[in-house]
Amino acid sequence: MCGIIGYYGNKVVKDVLFDGLKKLEYRGYDSAGVAIYDKDQYRVIRARGKLNHLKERLDGENFSGKIGIGHTRWATHGIPSETNAHPHQVGKISLVHNGIIENYQEIKETLVRGGAKISSETDSELIAHLISQEVEQGHDLKKAVDQIIPKLEGAYSIVATSLDEPDTMIAFKNGPPMVLGLGKEEIFVASDAQAIIHHTNKVIFLEDLEVVKIQGTNYEIFSANGFPIEKNIHTLNMSPEAIEKQGYKHFMKKEIYEQPRVVANAMRDHIDLETLKVALEVLNSEDQIIAAEDLKEDLAKVQRIFIVACGTSYYAGLYGEYLIENMARIPVEVEFASEFRYRHPVIPENSLVLVISQSGETADTLASLRMAKEQGAKILSICNVDKSSIDREAYYRLFMRADVEIGVASTKALTTTMTVLNLFAIYLGTSREQINSEQEKHLVRSLQALPSEMEKVLAYDSFFEDAAKSLKDFRGFLYLGRGANYPVAMEGALKLKELAYMHAEGYAAGEMKHGPIALIDDRMVVVVVAPSDSVYEKTLSNLEEVRARGGHIIAIGTEKNEKLKNLSKHYLAIPKSTWNLNPILSVIPLQLMAYHLADNLGLDVDQPRNLAKSVTVE
Repeated sequence: MCGIIGYYGNKVVKDVLFDGLKKLEYRGYDSAGVAIYDKDQYRVIRARGKLNHLKERLDGENFSGKIGIGHTRWATHGIPSETNAHPHQVGKISLVHNGIIENYQEIKETLVRGGAKISSETDSELIAHLISQEVEQGHDLKKAVDQIIPKLEGAYSIVATSLDEPDTMIAFKNGPPMVLGLGKEEIFVASDAQAIIHHTNKVIFLEDLEVVKIQGTNYEIFSANGFPIEKNIHTLNMSPEAIEKQGYKHFMKKEIYEQPRVVANAMRDHIDLETLKVALEVLNSEDQIIAAEDLKEDLAKVQRIFIVACGTSYYAGLYGEYLIENMARIPVEVEFASEFRYRHPVIPENSLVLVISQSGETADTLASLRMAKEQGAKILSICNVDKSSIDREAYYRLFMRADVEIGVASTKALTTTMTVLNLFAIYLGTSREQINSEQEKHLVRSLQALPSEMEKVLAYDSFFEDAAKSLKDFRGFLYLGRGANYPVAMEGALKLKELAYMHAEGYAAGEMKHGPIALIDDRMVVVVVAPSDSVYEKTLSNLEEVRARGGHIIAIGTEKNEKLKNLSKHYLAIPKSTWNLNPILSVIPLQLMAYHLADNLGLDVDQPRNLAKSVTVE
């Protein structure tokens, strides 16, 4: 959601803050601002809209101080406006806040009764008022924060400064992430390490209700109980180059084309090249590789698997259900995290809860993880961000290894997750003697060939672009798929909604006659994922019905397929592959069609309206 950066050091503060905010643009925002110490005051400069509006206001401004805080806002309480933008300043306090204060109305009523003048519509300003009141009563900034934390209900990460202590920042959190960055004679605090990776890769991750006091280049961290604590310093394996466009028009296009490389990277540590067996390398919560025998013994006890995720990760989980039930014969339930956490699920003994999150900070998924742990379930996470909250709290840990994903609409994080789920399903299948040695070798060889097959699909990008050009005048889109391709159809529809703002719906092809067929006419596009597999003929009969009703068909099939080509306005071919890998190859044309359509419409591909990269609050 929102982005935060704070800095103390000898560099030009406004440049460090603005650069950090630029790195956080992908998270989504509607306004931005900074508060920088200058000649005995904190000067606040804010602007509605894109960061270039803030830059126009900062250009030509000079600041004498060495400390400042910056923020990109995503509107929750209050419309996007300069007044509602952060930082908020009340008395001697300047403050930035990510999250939602659930009891804000109660706090506001108390403040107003006490004579406070509220200038914005935000819940964030109320926090600044609370801290300001404590400072006016003689407390230092750290003590003031300690006093107000018990009054806050909800999710928040906050950085506050005080005129009384012009070299000090206090940062604290409950929910949304916060990271401390340690440089040479400089120190940072940010909501996302990407904001500071150009300056340092040495970081400390704050846990909920911990408080860090930054004074100059020194820092002290306090536990939820108020005691000083020591925390490990982590070295991030994240290159600054990974968050540059490198010649591509958009981050999304770059990330689509990175998929063959990152998919190869995702399987790198999990395949024994000599035996062609899956040797799953799973980390535990202590960063140790779980011994193969211990892992097999643990997983042999699993009788049911719950896969919990949101958005694109949820569709990856649905795909994983097909893999695991087919290969390992273990029953799987796939749940939206936002529903799972509230519906009081029954989690039987010997259940494994598999949580998927690119950022590792998705609020609903993290809450579901904690609930499942309380019920005694073992947690396996698949994340892209090492040491993210979900990664830190899971017992078994696997990684997407997709590198940094900037585009809001997920692409490479999906295909790497699908790859990891294949490895996990094969491992479970062989461990439970559902897959024999020869079958395993065949599956592994197919996985090893996958990156080069993906490159073949990308080579036909111009055909996907041609298909996309014809779509802008249609009123609706129906995406169809069967079996393991059904989740891919839903993901294709999601990408079109996210990027092109057009109505699209993903459906199981066999359900078309149970309602959606009423929508089909000459203004409807039907995109069907129909590679050669055990349900291909069934899908073909659905397309005959679509054509009979005048629907405009775009089909994705295997190699040269004259039947599909004759039925379709556009036929998009993928290489021949196995049933379990067809969906990974099929999703690439869907990604590129949505990308090209949005780009042709002149829309913001990397930052679609109303969307944020990671949803860290409800």
